[in-house]
Amino acid sequence: MQPGLRTPALSWGKGKVSWGKLGRSGGSRSSKTFKPKKNIPEGSHQYELLKHAEATLGSGNLRMAVMLPEGEDLNEWVAVNTVDFFNQINMLYGTITDFCTEESCPVMSAGPKYEYHWADGTNIKKPIKCSAPKYIDYLMTWVQDQLDDETLFPSKIGVPFPKNFMSVAKTILKRLFRVYAHIYHQHFDPVIQLQEEAHLNTSFKHFIFFVQEFNLIDRRELAPLQELIEKLTSKDR
Repeated sequence: MQPGLRTPALSWGKGKVSWGKLGRSGGSRSSKTFKPKKNIPEGSHQYELLKHAEATLGSGNLRMAVMLPEGEDLNEWVAVNTVDFFNQINMLYGTITDFCTEESCPVMSAGPKYEYHWADGTNIKKPIKCSAPKYIDYLMTWVQDQLDDETLFPSKIGVPFPKNFMSVAKTILKRLFRVYAHIYHQHFDPVIQLQEEAHLNTSFKHFIFFVQEFNLIDRRELAPLQELIEKLTSKDR
């Protein structure tokens, strides 16, 4: 696991969402607080881009939905979609938090071959081994900090994206992929029980088409879900 970037990153709405005990069991899981949902201000150019993305998604053609709209800035398109995926993954993980505990997931893994250790390059410089819920809490908090940094994810018209923006966006997406990988490998049974399977598959397929379109995640990082990726994308080649 590579240490995270030092550079933080968007100020498109700063509300907190306390999720408490989501899922079906009423166990003693402590209340979990993530910090979505990022709200892109109505009337802004980012909002128009998001509406465009949602409208194109409604057509059912995911390959077309992820393409850069004509005349638009690539950085802005990646920023809007990164915020959207962050929100989606927060919601999906929120449905199974009762099943992802210190006891059930003492390490952050994606099947028996892949284990992730956390480092962010600033607060935690040396990768540490921790439970999946702890890792995902670190991860989501770190991503939120990136998205809340106006110097990295500018929300004001005319403010340019920094030169390292794409590098940071790639790191965010690489780490968000790990949450999908953990859910699929360790918690797919509860996903089926909660009837969230179609939602999860559609979200992940959209995510994969997007990162493939702009080459945002190294193929080696996608290895834990390579078979699933091939299955989900084979019909759309």
